[in-house]
Amino acid sequence: MTDPVRDWHRFAEASVLLDGFHALKHALRFGARVPVAVAVDRRAALALAEELAPDVRETLDALLTEVERETYASLVPRPHPTGVAALAVRPSREAGLRALARTPRSAPVVVLDQPRNLGNAGAVIRLAAGFGVTGVVTTGTLDPWHPMVVRGGAGLHFATTVERLTVAELPRGPLYALDPEGEDIRGLKLPDDAVLAFGSERSGLSAELRERTDHLVALPMRPQVSSYNLATSVAMALYHWSATGGAP
Repeated sequence: MTDPVRDWHRFAEASVLLDGFHALKHALRFGARVPVAVAVDRRAALALAEELAPDVRETLDALLTEVERETYASLVPRPHPTGVAALAVRPSREAGLRALARTPRSAPVVVLDQPRNLGNAGAVIRLAAGFGVTGVVTTGTLDPWHPMVVRGGAGLHFATTVERLTVAELPRGPLYALDPEGEDIRGLKLPDDAVLAFGSERSGLSAELRERTDHLVALPMRPQVSSYNLATSVAMALYHWSATGGAP
C-alpha cells in the first residue's frame, strides 16, 4: 500500500498543484497524468463525482486516498472547500512549443502581454479553454503555471497549451492587439489563425508588442469608462471571433 504523504512530497517539486475537486476533474478530463490525489472525505468526493462528473468517477475511485484533515492542510497552501487536492505532471515545454507552432490553426492564440494579476490570468485560461483556443501565452515575469493561476483556471490548463514566451518568440500569424485607439472590433472578422494580444489593465500594450502588431482593435466601450477587466476583454474578443464564424 502506497503512502500518499510520502508520494506527495516525492512529486511536489516537479508537479502542478490541482487545488480542489473541480481542478482535478478538469485535469483528468483533458488527459493530465496525476500520480497522487488525496481527499479529506473520500466518500463525499466520489459522491460529488457521481453528481457532477460521472465520466471521471471510476478514475477518481482508483486514484483518491483519504487522509486526515490536518494532513491535507499540511500539503496545500490554502485548503479548498471540497477537501480535495492532487498533483499533476506539467506538460513539457517542448510539446507546448510544438502545439503553438503548428499550422494551419483552427483557433486563435491568446497573448497576455506582461500581465500582473494571477487570478485574472487563471480566469483567462479557463475561458480560453472553453472557446477551444490553440493556446494562452504570457509575456513578462508572471508564471502562467503558478499555483494561484492554476487555481483560477480550475485545472483547465490541461485543456489548452499554456506557455510563457518573449514577444520575439510569439507564434506566427496576424497579430491583433486590443487597444482603445484601434478599429472597432464589430466591423472585423477575426481569422482563425489570429494571435490576439491583450495588454495589462494598468499600462496597456508594451512598446515591443505594439511595434510588432499588425492590427489594433478596440472593444466597444462607453466614453469616460477607463477599461475592462482583462478576462472580460478576452471573453468579448473570443465571443466576437466565435460569433462571426470561428470554430465552436
